[in-house]
Amino acid sequence: MGRRPARPLPQLLLFADPLERAGLTSWLEVDDSGAASDGWGGCRVVGPEELQGAPQLVLWYLGSLPEPQALDAESRRLLERWHPAPLLLLLPATHPYGSDVLLQLPAQGLIEQADAESLRQAVTTLLAGGRVLAIAATQRGENPGPSMPMGLGQWLLLSGLQQIDAELRLCLRLLDPPPVDLLPLLVLQGRVRELRLARRLLLWLWGPVSLAWGQPLDGPAGLPSPSADASVPSAPLGGPAHGVAITLRQRTAEGLWEALRGRLTAAAAAGPSNNSGQLLALDGLHASRRSDLLLGLLEQFHRLRQRLLQDDPRGEQLERLWRELQPELRQQALRSMAGSYVQLPMEGRLCPVAETLLQRSSLDTDDLELTDPAAMLSPLLQARPLLVDGRLVAPDEPQAVLYLELLLSNWLVRSAELISAEVLAACAEWPELRRYLLRPELLATRNLERLRNQLNAQQRWTSWFERPIHLYESRRSLFRLGDGAIDCVDLTEPRDAELRQLGWVQQAVTLALEARDALGPQLRSLLKRLGDLLVVLLTQVLGRAIGLVGRGIVQGMGRSLNRS
Repeated sequence: MGRRPARPLPQLLLFADPLERAGLTSWLEVDDSGAASDGWGGCRVVGPEELQGAPQLVLWYLGSLPEPQALDAESRRLLERWHPAPLLLLLPATHPYGSDVLLQLPAQGLIEQADAESLRQAVTTLLAGGRVLAIAATQRGENPGPSMPMGLGQWLLLSGLQQIDAELRLCLRLLDPPPVDLLPLLVLQGRVRELRLARRLLLWLWGPVSLAWGQPLDGPAGLPSPSADASVPSAPLGGPAHGVAITLRQRTAEGLWEALRGRLTAAAAAGPSNNSGQLLALDGLHASRRSDLLLGLLEQFHRLRQRLLQDDPRGEQLERLWRELQPELRQQALRSMAGSYVQLPMEGRLCPVAETLLQRSSLDTDDLELTDPAAMLSPLLQARPLLVDGRLVAPDEPQAVLYLELLLSNWLVRSAELISAEVLAACAEWPELRRYLLRPELLATRNLERLRNQLNAQQRWTSWFERPIHLYESRRSLFRLGDGAIDCVDLTEPRDAELRQLGWVQQAVTLALEARDALGPQLRSLLKRLGDLLVVLLTQVLGRAIGLVGRGIVQGMGRSLNRS
């Protein structure tokens, strides 16, 4: 019986300097003994002069780093020249490109500081028709523009924020570990709250808020980050401070969902903390229950997606079906978090936790801050392109993947927030449930009621004042789940239809903002002219009068000296 012919190895076209080429070739090729120890089957690495036929993959190692425009143009030329072979870019650890530049490159694969294992996995994924993106979480040296002179408002904002952040760091160091005595602990916690309120007031007075910066400060347990303020914008699509690692096994709707599901599952299982700058009802849950709730919502979204794929609704029918199924989805997520067979005592008898919570909860409330579901569902169901930063991009592009992850994260956190608020209300009437679902600090009735009161006050403030301001400024705050924390991202999008539906109280807030914008320039001009008039009075009138009086005094003193 004859031997089977050996399967031909994929041909990989490599562009690199001789030294890097030798190292990459040793990683990608295998010796005559066969496959590598890790199961890597190997490939045939060739240069342009050794190429036979068309390559299955083009690999470019950037030894010399061109300008961003030249890098983009050369990548497009390589893709056009060797179409349909995908392009894999390898970047050294030190490169000058920012994440916004890297995310817009047309290459199907991009790895920063690759090793043998990550390179082999990337080649396997690209040969199978997928995409790979791996950017480290470092701040790249982007070329800043020429520095502009700061005005009085900018100087006051920057100097005030520096002083407040320095004082906050000092207080947080003193609180870690917390003092044993009660009085110093209360004084330090009160000082932290005072500094955070002062920071928010300073941002409100001396905007623009884009001048507010700062990485989240690690505070002690139970204290939110001082720099994670709700008014501080952060990069929506994974800025330089956030690493990006995306692997799409298939460039289809199914492959896109599997990639997003894997990333969000890892983020939810890590027990994310709250860095949003807002008080969340989700914080009241035990860390394990918090992860269970987020994972349950993600699993229910997966089942809902499968159902939508079978029914294949379109347009308004898709949105209507999505909204109709939201209460059922939240109920199933609550049941999976509480446990279908768990029973706890209530008023002398055992009651099933999940069923009792569902009977006492109202989960059919519409969240007005959720985005249009079609923008999230269409790419995940039909792999349709979506609009990101004014550009229509394919759903498998890195920017589109990160934008879809942001929309999914926002839906997850807001749905979990609605469920958590109902759980807190049920725990207030069912004391035995607190030990099972809530954090140990909330076992005391006073702490639980204080948290609920603070949440209610924050909700009223947001509904009456912050939401009208966001609508008038065409801003939408989205929750982002990742990097072990929940943070907030502000996106700008038209919200005129929601603005027209506001009540008279909220419309009064928008009218006050409009009046401020209209009267602000006139008031500043009036204050400037009053200042000029004051300068004239002080220098021309009062100054000359003081000069004449002084001259008369000097002359009188001179005459008296001459007589003596």
